[in-house]
Amino acid sequence: MNAPTSPGARFRVALRDERPLQIVGAINANHALLAQRAGYRAIYLSGGGVSAGSLGLPDLGIIGLEDVLVDVRRITHVCDLPLLVDVDIGFGPSAFNIARTVKSLIQAGAAACHIEDQAGAKRCGHRPGKDIVSVQEMADRVKAAVDARTDRDFFIIARTDAIAVDGVEAAIDRARACLEAGADAVFAEAAHDLATYRRFADAVGAPLLANITEFGQTPLFALDELREAGVAMALYPLSAFRAMNKAAEAVYSAIRRDGHQRSVLDLMQTREELYERIGYHRFEQRLDDLFGGRR
Repeated sequence: MNAPTSPGARFRVALRDERPLQIVGAINANHALLAQRAGYRAIYLSGGGVSAGSLGLPDLGIIGLEDVLVDVRRITHVCDLPLLVDVDIGFGPSAFNIARTVKSLIQAGAAACHIEDQAGAKRCGHRPGKDIVSVQEMADRVKAAVDARTDRDFFIIARTDAIAVDGVEAAIDRARACLEAGADAVFAEAAHDLATYRRFADAVGAPLLANITEFGQTPLFALDELREAGVAMALYPLSAFRAMNKAAEAVYSAIRRDGHQRSVLDLMQTREELYERIGYHRFEQRLDDLFGGRR
C-alpha cells in the first residue's frame, strides 16, 4: 500500500492510528522539528500564538491571513508532520474570504484547519464576553470552507464557543449543524468537565477535539481520561510557547541583574543540541561536498 501523500491524508492516518491524537502547538519551524523529534504525529499553529509570538499582539482577531501563512510556510518547509491551523473565523466576512483561506492553506502545505462561530470582534476562547454568530451563519462558514477544498483530504474542524454563551445543549446543536454542512470533526471549546466531552462525543458521532490549554476553563485532563470520554484529538496549543517565554524572562532578568548568564545555563539548549536538532552538520557537509571543504 502506498503511503498517503498529501498533508491532509497524513493527518487522517494519524487520527486513525492514535486515539486521542495528541496535537502539540509549534510556535515556529524550530519547535515543529522539536515536536517531530519527540514523536508527535501532528502539530498545531495557534492564532493566539501567531498573534503573541510573531506579532506581539493579543488574540483579539487582529491578525490576518498573510500573518498566518508566513508561519505555516516556514513550518511546512522543514517539517513533514501534518499541521492543523487555527483560522479564527476564516479571515473575512464572506464565503469568498473563507474559500481563499482554505485554498491558501492547502497551497502552503497545511493539513487541516479549524474555523469557529465567534463574531468578527473575536476573543480568546477562554475569556469572558464572547459573542457568537447564528447557527446558520456558522454552517455557511463551514460550507464555504468545505467547498473550497482543492485536496479532498484536507481536514476541516468546526469549533463552537457556544458552551460559554448558550450552554452545552446549544453547542451540541451547533456542532450537528456544522457536521451536516460538511465538517469532518468538532472542537468543543472551553468545556469544564469530562461529562461534557462525553455528551458531545455521544451526540455528534464524529471526531471530537478537546483543547487542553493551560490556565484556562478546561482542567488539564490526562490522555486516558480523554479517551474514556470519547475524545479523538487532544490539543496542547501553547504549552512549549509558555515555557519558552518563562525561560526567556528568567534569562533576560539574570543577565541584566548579574551581568552574566552563568546562573541560567541550565535553562538553555546547548550549541551542539541546537545544531543536532536543525541538522546543522548535514548542511555543512553538503557545502563540503559541493566545494571541497573550501571556506
